Amino acid sequence: MQAKLADIIQALGGQLRGSPDTVLSSIKPLAQATPEALSFLSHARYAQELQTTQAGAVIVSGESAALARPEQALIVTAQPYLYYARLSQWWAKRAREHDRLADGERGAPEPAQIHPSSVVHPQAQVAASARVGPLCVIERGAVVGEGTWLKSHVSVGEGCVIGRDCILHAGVVVGADGFGFAQDSQGHWIKIEQLAAVRIGDGVEIGANTCIDRGALVDTVIEDGVKLDNLIQIGHNVHIGAHSALAGCVGVAGSATIGRHCTVGGGAVILGHLSLADSVHISAASVVTRSIAAAGHYSGFFPLDDNAQWEKNAAALKQLHRLRQRILTLERENALRKGPPA
Repeated sequence: MQAKLADIIQALGGQLRGSPDTVLSSIKPLAQATPEALSFLSHARYAQELQTTQAGAVIVSGESAALARPEQALIVTAQPYLYYARLSQWWAKRAREHDRLADGERGAPEPAQIHPSSVVHPQAQVAASARVGPLCVIERGAVVGEGTWLKSHVSVGEGCVIGRDCILHAGVVVGADGFGFAQDSQGHWIKIEQLAAVRIGDGVEIGANTCIDRGALVDTVIEDGVKLDNLIQIGHNVHIGAHSALAGCVGVAGSATIGRHCTVGGGAVILGHLSLADSVHISAASVVTRSIAAAGHYSGFFPLDDNAQWEKNAAALKQLHRLRQRILTLERENALRKGPPA
């Protein structure tokens, strides 16, 4: 597939510096770009690559445009990375249309919306514009909204609801039983039936092999625009606010609440029954052990230890800054009492 710079500007906007007739056939990073490729500069630390890139055109901010070579074709925009994201969607859509036309010319049939190897319960509702890939299972009472795409081996449990324009990648499980057991007097685990479901909003993307458990008595809820990476575990009764994003291998324990526009770095853990306010950002590999009531960036890691000792050390660590200030004050007071050196 090929596109002219004029086509891109017409579709996505931006200020063009260079010939609108420049033809491009790929999108590549600055260092790997060829004269037929479109690239982008999203961070000032890579600005020196503008001087050496072979890209046919580069998406840049107004500030970075001044650093480009005079002959370099540019698309100037306020947010180059956001422009690149929208470009990638536009490019992928055009590529699919290009392939579909090519298949049509060869007489290939249109692909089925529901793959014949998938199993869909007669009482499930799958929207006409939804796509269901190979070997998916959609159980009784489940709902799959308009424009949603379930890729291969996706399982949607009984009564679970998926909104519009979602993407669920291979191996996603929505609506498995939450982890609920009670122990009897003999130490046996007695299963607690998980009686609620999962509700997923519009525009949600869920990465491969991520699992979202159904609720015990109230639904597990994933609001509009949430993005979940691969291999994430969402426990029962969890509520994730709109447009939050969780990176790979995050674990969210049961009944935790995550606010809107939050981010959680890879491998982080959020303990059960905790609440995170809107716009809270958790660093990778952190363990959230308390609720967070104010927006901000939070980090935390502590070595494994006997639990009682760990709690004592953790309590002392929280006082470390205050103790440091007290020591500095005492040192200053001691120096004043001693007076100047002889």
